[in-house]
Amino acid sequence: MAKVTAKVGALTAQNNKLQGKPKQQRMSDYLAMPATQAWLLNSLGDKKEAQKFVSSILSATSNNAALQACEKSSVISAALLAQSLNMSLSPQLGLCYLVPFKSKAKYDREGNLVQEETSIATFVLGYKGYIQLAIRSGYYKTINVCEVREGELKNYNPFTDEIEIDYIKDEKTRAAAPVIGYYAFLRLTNGFEKGIYWSYEKMLAHANQYSAAFNAEAYEKIQAGKIPEKDMWKYSSYWYKDFNGMAFKTMLRQLISKWGIMSIDMQTAYENEVKAEEEELRGAFDGIAVTDISEASAELSAEENLNVAADGVAVDSETGEILGEVPANAE
Repeated sequence: MAKVTAKVGALTAQNNKLQGKPKQQRMSDYLAMPATQAWLLNSLGDKKEAQKFVSSILSATSNNAALQACEKSSVISAALLAQSLNMSLSPQLGLCYLVPFKSKAKYDREGNLVQEETSIATFVLGYKGYIQLAIRSGYYKTINVCEVREGELKNYNPFTDEIEIDYIKDEKTRAAAPVIGYYAFLRLTNGFEKGIYWSYEKMLAHANQYSAAFNAEAYEKIQAGKIPEKDMWKYSSYWYKDFNGMAFKTMLRQLISKWGIMSIDMQTAYENEVKAEEEELRGAFDGIAVTDISEASAELSAEENLNVAADGVAVDSETGEILGEVPANAE
């Protein structure tokens, strides 16, 4: 793990030296700079790999104004981590994402500005990425996560984690039943096995506590249909859009980090993600909010903004995914 972390750290330092043009420089122009091209070729060791790497970055950032507004070196560093883990940045696969965060301005004790507010791209692993890394490690014989529906849970002992579930076999009946909890299970090749269960209420409280962009009360209003459709762009957290998907990821992280065997790659991805979350919670990062996106878009040139609505766009703060246009009359 130390070797991989050191490599990524060194690449980050080299990237920072390349940042010589204005912050709003297009990503395609930055990647086309001779210094950047030479450095990527030296880092990746193969021209075809460098070309594939550049294509993956352009694909991930081309329609995302928030990522385009990030420091270019941070985008490359986050993408290099995905490259080192052999993870595709394709949002369709859902293995990992480049997520834009705003790094707050820093001041010294006398109130003098030390570092201006900047936008930083961060590597975030999806729940499918956790499963992928677990499979690659060769330590896991079985690993799974699933929602538990109303009527399925017969008994659960929190002291022993023993659980009794009567699975609803009819898919339509099961899909119509409310989610009451989540269960994750692993079995290692050495025979060790472990399962954990969280109630829906516990998961909701966890999201409310650890995601700065999520509010449990607002989520309950959305589920009850009390939030007008015209205001939905305000709720950018992926917890709002795909609560179950985020819950699956949380369960796998809890299960693997506490009871599983973590490969070097998994440790690297996990530690990078936890560090970003801790920085967001202590206020070092402001998750990119939809109210900030129109400002970020306005700073881009018209040529850069070919795929961005003139009013700005709503960008998911967890995945960096474009959610849609921000209404012109939105406050």
